[in-house]
Amino acid sequence: MATLHPNMTDYDRAHSEFKLSVPEYCNFTCDVVEGWAAREPDRVALILASASGDRLDTYTFLQLAARANQFAHGLLDLGLGKGDRVLVMLPKCHEWYVALLAMFKLGIVPIPSTTQCTPRDIRYRLDTAEAGAVLTNGTNRPKFDEALGGDGTVAARIVLGEASKGWLSMGELMAGKPQTLVPPELTRSDDDMLLYFTSGTVSHPKMVLHTQASYGIAHEITARFWQDLHPGDMHWTITDVGWAKIAWGALFGQWIIGAHVFMHANPRFEAKTTLELLSKAGVTTFCAPPTVYRILVQEDLAAYNFSSVRHCMSAGEPLNPEVIRAWEEATGTRIYDGYGQTETVNCLANFRCMPVKAGSMGKPTPGFQVSIVDDAGNELPLGEEGHVAIRVKPERPVGLFKGYWRDPAATEASFRGDWYFTGDRGYCDEDGYFWFVGRADDVILSSGYRIGPFEVESALVEHPAVQEAAAVGLPDPRRGETVTAFVVLAPGYEGSPELATELQHHVRDVTAPYKYPRRIHFVETLPKTISGKIRRSALRALREQDPRCGS
Repeated sequence: MATLHPNMTDYDRAHSEFKLSVPEYCNFTCDVVEGWAAREPDRVALILASASGDRLDTYTFLQLAARANQFAHGLLDLGLGKGDRVLVMLPKCHEWYVALLAMFKLGIVPIPSTTQCTPRDIRYRLDTAEAGAVLTNGTNRPKFDEALGGDGTVAARIVLGEASKGWLSMGELMAGKPQTLVPPELTRSDDDMLLYFTSGTVSHPKMVLHTQASYGIAHEITARFWQDLHPGDMHWTITDVGWAKIAWGALFGQWIIGAHVFMHANPRFEAKTTLELLSKAGVTTFCAPPTVYRILVQEDLAAYNFSSVRHCMSAGEPLNPEVIRAWEEATGTRIYDGYGQTETVNCLANFRCMPVKAGSMGKPTPGFQVSIVDDAGNELPLGEEGHVAIRVKPERPVGLFKGYWRDPAATEASFRGDWYFTGDRGYCDEDGYFWFVGRADDVILSSGYRIGPFEVESALVEHPAVQEAAAVGLPDPRRGETVTAFVVLAPGYEGSPELATELQHHVRDVTAPYKYPRRIHFVETLPKTISGKIRRSALRALREQDPRCGS
């Protein structure tokens, strides 16, 4: 097994002394990607494994920079420029990187979205973001055709593949264009860079806005300290390119360090193929959500070679200590839990230089002051449960989002006094380790996804059989939490396993498939407060009173 001296050898010293330098002007594509391309033209940036895992394609920083410049010329020809927003919905492919690097360079703001989005999801995102263009592939183009219809507000529709009526080919936009480009306008460190959607409790997904500094620079914290990356490492984070986890593990921090990003272009996770790639591809550092580790440890790990892997991580939800033990026994590497959000970079982590407490989120990363506070923002004693909060005064940490896009009320609700309230609850023990207790807002954490109950409920009530619905997350040994729905039926309908299955298919059809309720309970009424709000804690207690219908 490869060994390297950890980037962090003294936690207290690193946390007190490390500080990111933020220049007035910065641009990730120009400063990092083109910087590596100029210094080391042959340095590999991306290794892309085919879906079957039998082919590895490599792309250097120079190749990605050249193609990004060609696409940037094409975007300029379409009249797109700094501040414009483009919804990007592609599978895992090198063109996704080309597109985002081109947009970053021009100051165009991409909106990465998962290919699981339905036409309804797409329409909502386009309207909320006021996107001026879209980029997708041929497989997902019909979803956009349905979502857009005759809408003329989206000026440019770009497809990865052949052009067709109303659609421009990404390849044709790039063809013959120069491989160099001087951007017409420099980007400042506080310029908008990236928009991500994140699930909420009582409304549709919010849009998280990041700047050139908050993501383009600050993910060095994620890569250098938690992932412990060195130049030449090959890092693999299992994630979809539509989620913020891709920014954490397969783009910003890794390339700042000079590591190689590994990506598997599989449409669906397969345990055996994943283990085979870990055995033969030369991956040195590996990060996956707890759901993946829980599945992997069920395989015969003794049949695989993990000699190249030196460091493993997990994030998204607490990982079971028994899974950590099983993985270490089989591979010789511990799993280091970390914590953060779409709104942040890595802000709590277990580090290689200190003892790991299995199940803990670890300690604050360099650059972040994290505490447990009460509702008024007062710091609580050790061991007492409260809100996990990040200090933003007197100095706002680099790596924290700018705010929720055009939603000042949501932004104001998250920033109270000297703190940013993460929406999570936890406690800090006597050794300074933080422990996750649960969400404060009932967002469901299932299989690495953040799912807003409102989104599930909205889909359910569109079915004629449903009069009212509520969704909660219930503990599940494999998924962390399982989306569970409580349904009050409309007059004339009776609950049955067949109807439960029909409702599940309905939710899958009208919203992203990962959001559908794995369990459905039919109830006479929903418990509510005097003001009419659903009492989700009471619903969780009801789960034993009604037999499960559907899973």
